[in-house]
Amino acid sequence: MFNWLSQVVTVTGLNLRTVGQRLGASLAAAVGVAGVVAVFVTTLSIAEGFRRTLVSSASPDTAIVLRSGSDSEMMSGLQREMTNIIAEKPGVARNAQGPVASAELYVVADIPKKSTGTDANVPLRGVQPAAFEVRRELKIVQGRRFEPGRAEVIVGKAASQEFAGLDLGSKLHFGESEWTVVGIFTAGGSVAESEIWCDVGVLQPAYKRGTSFQAVYAKLQSPQAFDDFKDNLTRDPRLDVKVIREADYYAEQTRTINGIITGLGYLIAVLMAVGAVFGAINTMYSAVASRTREIATLRALGFRGGPVVISVLAESLLLALAGGILGAAISYFAFNGFQTATMNWSSFSQVAFSFAVTPRLLVQGLVYSLLMGLIGGLFPAIRAARLPVATALREL
Repeated sequence: MFNWLSQVVTVTGLNLRTVGQRLGASLAAAVGVAGVVAVFVTTLSIAEGFRRTLVSSASPDTAIVLRSGSDSEMMSGLQREMTNIIAEKPGVARNAQGPVASAELYVVADIPKKSTGTDANVPLRGVQPAAFEVRRELKIVQGRRFEPGRAEVIVGKAASQEFAGLDLGSKLHFGESEWTVVGIFTAGGSVAESEIWCDVGVLQPAYKRGTSFQAVYAKLQSPQAFDDFKDNLTRDPRLDVKVIREADYYAEQTRTINGIITGLGYLIAVLMAVGAVFGAINTMYSAVASRTREIATLRALGFRGGPVVISVLAESLLLALAGGILGAAISYFAFNGFQTATMNWSSFSQVAFSFAVTPRLLVQGLVYSLLMGLIGGLFPAIRAARLPVATALREL
C-alpha cells in the first residue's frame, strides 16, 4: 500500500509540474468551467434572492385570513362585517387601541421602471393603523407615516429605488385620486419594501371598492395560538375563510417562480457544461499525448496503471477547481446584492429583490465544477493507464 501511495504522489507531482508547458490549453479549460459556474450560481441566486425577499421577515405569530379557495390576496374578497368578526376572535393579540389586526385592500398601480421606462404593476396596499403593529419590522427612514383619511402614501425603499416617481414629496395619480409620497420605509428586506402603503379608507373609494377588503393580517398572542385561531374561524358559520401562517403563504408564492428559475438554471448549466467538459477532455488528451514517453518510461520502471489514472484525474480536478473558484468569485462580486424586479405570478405584481449568492450556492458551484473535471479527466486517464508500454517506448 505504501509503495502504491508513493507512486501516486510521484506521478501526480510530475504531472502537475508540467502544467505550465500546456498553459494555454489549461487556461482554456479552467475558463470554460468558470463560465459555467458563474452562470449556474448567478441564475440560482435569482431564485434565492426572490425567496428570501418573500419569506425573510415572515413572523410565526402572524396569520393571514383570505376568502376560502383563494390562492392570493388578489383573488380574495372579504366584507367589513367579516373582518370585524375575524379581528375579535380569541387568540388575536390586543393592545390599548384594540385587536392587533389589519383588514387590507391590495391593488396594483402602473408605474414605470427606472431602468427601462416600461410600466410595471406595483403593489398598492391599503392598510388599517394596526398594520404597523402587525409588521413591527417596518421603519420609516425618510419622511413620516401617512395620516388616516388623507390621500398620502409611504413607499418601500426597494420600490423607490426600482420604480420612477416614488421619491419623497412626489405626486402620484392612482384610481380617482392624487396621492403625495410622505415617507420611505424599510421592512427588513421583506416583500413589503416593494409595496406602496396608504390608508385603506381612502383607497377603497378611489378604486370604487365600497367597503370590501381582501385579507386580514392578524398578530396572534403566540405561534401556538394559530391552530385554535384557525379552527375558530373555519367553524364559524358566518365566515367562509382560509387561514394560513404568513410564512407558509409567502413560501407558497415563491414556489412557481423558483421552480421556473431553478429549472432554467440547471438546464443552462447542463448545456454549457457539455462544452466545458469537452474542453477539459481535449486538454487532458493533449496532456496525455505530450507525456506518452514519460508515462511509458514510468510503466516500464514498474509503476502501475492506478497511479497514472489518479495523476491525470488530479490535474483535471485541479483545473476544474481553479475554474470553479474563479466562476464563483465572479458571481459573488459581480452579482451578489444586485437589485432588480420581477413579476410575482401569484399576485400579478412586481417584486423588487436582490440577487443572493449564498455560501450554499458557492459550494454547489464548486461541487459542480469538480464533477465537470472528473468527467473531463476520466476518459483521458483511462487511455493513459491502458497505453501499451512497448508501443509508447518506440517513440523514445
